Amino acid sequence: MLTIDDLRAFAVTRSLFAPTTLDKAIRRLGFVQADPIRAPARAQDLILRHRVRNYRAGDLERHYAALEIEEDVFVNYGFLPREVWAVMHPRRSPSRWLRTRRARAQALLEFVRSRGVAHPREVDDHFSHGTVTNYWGGSSNATTHLLNAMHYGGLLRVVRRDRGIRVYAAHEHAPAPSDAAARAARIDALVDVLLLTYAPLPGPSLSMLISRLRYAVPQWQRGIRAAQRRARARLSHARVDSVDWYWPAGESAEGHEPPDAVRLLAPFDPVVWDRRRFELLWNWTYRFEAYTPETKRALGYYALPLLWQDRVIGWANVSVKDGALKPQFGYTGSRPRGPAFARALEAEVDRMRAFLSLEESA
Repeated sequence: MLTIDDLRAFAVTRSLFAPTTLDKAIRRLGFVQADPIRAPARAQDLILRHRVRNYRAGDLERHYAALEIEEDVFVNYGFLPREVWAVMHPRRSPSRWLRTRRARAQALLEFVRSRGVAHPREVDDHFSHGTVTNYWGGSSNATTHLLNAMHYGGLLRVVRRDRGIRVYAAHEHAPAPSDAAARAARIDALVDVLLLTYAPLPGPSLSMLISRLRYAVPQWQRGIRAAQRRARARLSHARVDSVDWYWPAGESAEGHEPPDAVRLLAPFDPVVWDRRRFELLWNWTYRFEAYTPETKRALGYYALPLLWQDRVIGWANVSVKDGALKPQFGYTGSRPRGPAFARALEAEVDRMRAFLSLEESA
C-alpha cells in the first residue's frame, strides 16, 4: 500500500532528476517560474542549478536567445518550451481592446516591426505615453505597461534580455482551434504540463493549479472546469492518509530512493511551490517572507528550504559579503548528526559557491 513516505521520495526524485543540458532540463520540468529577487540569485537560476550540469547564475538569460523556449504567463510568469507556449496562443485580439489602447497598440506594433527588435527605452523615447498605475499600486511607464499587455496577448515575444530588461519582437501565432474538441485537447495538454512540473499533487492542489490555467488560456476559461473532471479520470491516483493524490498516468509512485544529498531549494522550486503539499509531505509550514515586515519574519527574508535526502529539515538564508558566501542555517528540529550530513551540506555550499562564481578562499 502506498504511503506518505513513498510520495515524499517520489516527489523529490522525479523533480530533482540527474543534471542535464539547459534545454533538456526546461523540457523535462515543463515550466520554470521566474522571480526578480536576487537572494543570492533569481528564482529561475536557483531552480535550474540543481537540474543543469555546471549551471551558473545568469546562464538562462545568457543562452535564452539560442534556446527553443519563451517567456510568458503560465500559472505564473516564467519560462516554457516553445511548443508549450504555442498551445496557449493566440490569447486575444487587439480588436477587443478599447479604441484608444488599440490605436496605441497598433502604432507600437508597427514601430517594433520596423525596428525588428525593440528595447522598452526606445519605445518610450518614441512614444512617451506617460505613466499608469501598475498591479502593485505604484507608477509604471505607460509604454512598458502596454508592451507587457501586448506580450501577454501574443502580439510580441521576448527575444532576449539586456541587463534584465525584456527586449521584444513582433510575433504572429497560428490560428486558434475552431472546434470544441481541439480546444479541450489543448487544455488537457497544459494540464499534463502542470503534472510534469508539480506532481504528485493532493486533490485540492490539482484543482487549484488547473484553475490557474485561466492565466495561460483566458480565452478558454469556460472549458477549464471540464478539464478538471477529465484530469481526475485519466491520471494515476491513490488515497493516502485520507488525501487523494494524483500524478501522470504511467509513472510509478513506489520504489524511489533519494540520494544522500543536501539541496538548498528556491521558494518557487517545484518541490516547494505548493505549500499545501509541502506541509503534507514534511509536516511543517514554510512561508515566503520577503514581503513580510522584518520584525514578523520567522525564517528570514529569502529562506531556502534545506532538503536532506527526501526530508526538508530546515532552511538557510544565503548572502554574499565581500565576495564570500555567508549561509545561515535553521532547523525544524535538531541538526542531523554524523559525517554523512556534514559532508553533504559542505558539498552543497561548495556547489552554491560555484554557481555564484565565487572563489572558495574569498
